[in-house]
Amino acid sequence: MTQQKAGLLGGASPEEHPHGATPDRAVSDPATAGPATADPAASGPAVPRPARAAGLREAWAASWSTRKSLAAIWTVWVLTRIGMVYLLVQDDIGVSNVSAEVEYLYPLWSERLTDGSYPVGDVTWQYPPGAGLLFLFPSLLPFLDYFAAFLVLTLAADAVVTLALARPGRRLAGAWLWTAGLALLLNLPHGRFDIQVTALAVLALLAGRRHPRAGGAFAALGALVKVWPLLTLVGTERGRTSRNAWRSAAVTAGALLAFLALAFRHSFDFLLQQGARGVQIESMGGTALSLMRASGMPIGIEVRYGAIEFVGAHVATVTQLSLMATAAAFGWLMLWRGRASRWTEATPFDAALTAILLFTVTSRVISPQYMVWLLGLAAVCLTSRLTTQRPVAWLLLAASAVTALVFPTYYQEVMLGTTLGNTLMVVRNSLLLAATLVSCHHLWRATAEDPA
Repeated sequence: MTQQKAGLLGGASPEEHPHGATPDRAVSDPATAGPATADPAASGPAVPRPARAAGLREAWAASWSTRKSLAAIWTVWVLTRIGMVYLLVQDDIGVSNVSAEVEYLYPLWSERLTDGSYPVGDVTWQYPPGAGLLFLFPSLLPFLDYFAAFLVLTLAADAVVTLALARPGRRLAGAWLWTAGLALLLNLPHGRFDIQVTALAVLALLAGRRHPRAGGAFAALGALVKVWPLLTLVGTERGRTSRNAWRSAAVTAGALLAFLALAFRHSFDFLLQQGARGVQIESMGGTALSLMRASGMPIGIEVRYGAIEFVGAHVATVTQLSLMATAAAFGWLMLWRGRASRWTEATPFDAALTAILLFTVTSRVISPQYMVWLLGLAAVCLTSRLTTQRPVAWLLLAASAVTALVFPTYYQEVMLGTTLGNTLMVVRNSLLLAATLVSCHHLWRATAEDPA
């Protein structure tokens, strides 16, 4: 029994210590081991000076290598962000005016919010009430116009994500993925407010590892801007960790919702617009409808709810199938959570990425800025050596590059359903579908599949 217990604890067996006690026990228990029986090895052998010097040199070399990597990351970050902002200001890619929302739509919403009301009768307002605070934030920089202030705040959120990913003790692969991967989307990321939302989701995951309550609070804040950050809690380990995270999320969300409902009128009008959304041309179902249109079926497009959506034959059927697929995705997540029996530090990260992928590919709407979310979550996964999602990260990088071709570069081709436009959509959505299937498979195999 003594031998088995020592082996389980990782200590030495009595055969290795003939006196029947480990060195730790001999030192820590004065009642059974006095000075005459104490093992001199317990205090550790003296380290020769050459060996100690070699260890210091190795530590210094590792520290220097890390510093060089961080310097490289921030150099690339600065250069790419200058280029991305330049493209946004010039806005001469493709046929889409990416900066229009920041220049015209967001300031309009900000004016209405300043008057104490959320937008009323505006079909483009489809966000939870917390989003209103983001559109008011540029007013904190009154010495800048709205466009410039929004860019400053977006770049600040971008830098926060990079800082969080590059903290000591985390693999820098995550910071590299975010820094380089986001640049693949060209001028889109800083022309939307998805970087701010992604920052809250990233902080929720990274903080939740040691501080579940803080993770839950960040997830709730993100969910009140765009609902999806709440899914960052799906992978929290069962038990007290999960209860603390979800309880904190509920309290934070409840308190902020109550404040917003008292401070602003029409806080929940966004629900009227969200439920009526159709099939956007960039979604999985939209790709199927575009191919049907190319074959001669009576299917058209029109601007609805601030997006390009399909109208005509089979659209209602595709809408229903998308909703059913989303329900099935939720069911799979609940099945996984019920079956999962092995958790590592990376499991919450991997599960969050899997969840967002599932709800992205089954959605009626896949806006190009959704790639910002996926890149942010994939970057968090890569901060841990134990992640199962490395192949998924590569697929998402490829999908991001194709997304930049879809929007804004060749968006007119996509809208018209030309051979080029359909080819780009098939390739991009095939990459997303492959990433989702690989993500689900790896997560299940690592946590829920019975070990051989």
